[in-house]
Amino acid sequence: MRSSHFAGGPSALAGVNGGFDDARIDAALAPLGPMRATLIAVSGGPDSTALLLMAADWAKRQGGNIGVATVDHRLRPEGGAEAEAVAALCQKLGVPHKTLVWTGPKPSTRVQERAREARYRLLVSHARAIRADAIVTAHHADDQAETVLIRLLRGSGIAGLRGMEPKGVRDGVAIVRPFLDVPKADLVAFCHAKGVGFVDDPSNADARYARAALRPLLARLAEEGLDRDALLRLARRAGEADKAIASAATELEARLGARGPIDARALFAAPIAVVQRVLARRLSEVGGRDASRIGLEKIEALALALADALSEGRAFRANVGGAIASLSAKGALDFAPEPPRRGAGASSVAGKRV
Repeated sequence: MRSSHFAGGPSALAGVNGGFDDARIDAALAPLGPMRATLIAVSGGPDSTALLLMAADWAKRQGGNIGVATVDHRLRPEGGAEAEAVAALCQKLGVPHKTLVWTGPKPSTRVQERAREARYRLLVSHARAIRADAIVTAHHADDQAETVLIRLLRGSGIAGLRGMEPKGVRDGVAIVRPFLDVPKADLVAFCHAKGVGFVDDPSNADARYARAALRPLLARLAEEGLDRDALLRLARRAGEADKAIASAATELEARLGARGPIDARALFAAPIAVVQRVLARRLSEVGGRDASRIGLEKIEALALALADALSEGRAFRANVGGAIASLSAKGALDFAPEPPRRGAGASSVAGKRV
């Protein structure tokens, strides 16, 4: 594995700014305007370095309050030096910086997934410490296309095919992604134009990791017409369909009532995608888990089991996503938090693990 390094940009691009002027930067970072403070996540790669440069410039012109954090996962020996380089750039820009270290033993499997969880955990904790309203990341259009393709290959539903959201929430802290429609090449060109070096992370080309292994497939699919722009178009259309389902689910919930048991027959008179959305929302509200983390397969299994029990006129009870769904023989469907239990088990439908 070759070492990461800081690479300066070609002088021929100086002054081009990668197609970014003040107006484009201000439009991208507009969601940060009302916030009392924001935390910029910067690894030192070209994407987050461009974000740092733009955010620092925006903050000076618009009076924004930003801080920066770099996570050293301690997975590569170069990580410490990369964090120090980001700290040095922040000092030059007059922006406060903090290196967050992932301590303790490291996993031998699902390394990137667990590193991502650790990264967000550290960032959320630091955002709270500095009273930041949001964490800002540099995910871009190429990342979005990869995300959509990965989810497509894994059989994701409509909600998953939307890809990453421009604004989300993680553990009560907003996550803002202002570059989801910006190609990576534009961010690289911006760094080059500013004459600022960035990290070339070798893990981005390591085929042991899912995204790196996927890139040859992306290139092959692009030859057949399924390129980045087509995947982004799929994400947009999936988002439109998902909003329609969400709207229909909201209208149905209003008819069913917000509290107490609901009429399962009225619920299952709706299209199954709407039924599944209502079930996911109720389970999330009662079980205290984000609906996206319950799993579509579990919701589908629950909907099928409930529909079968309803048609047969029998009672049914299932534990899914930290909540108990109970159907009476007369068709009343209620939800309650699962009781405390020893150990961590999977959710179950009709006595079976799902």
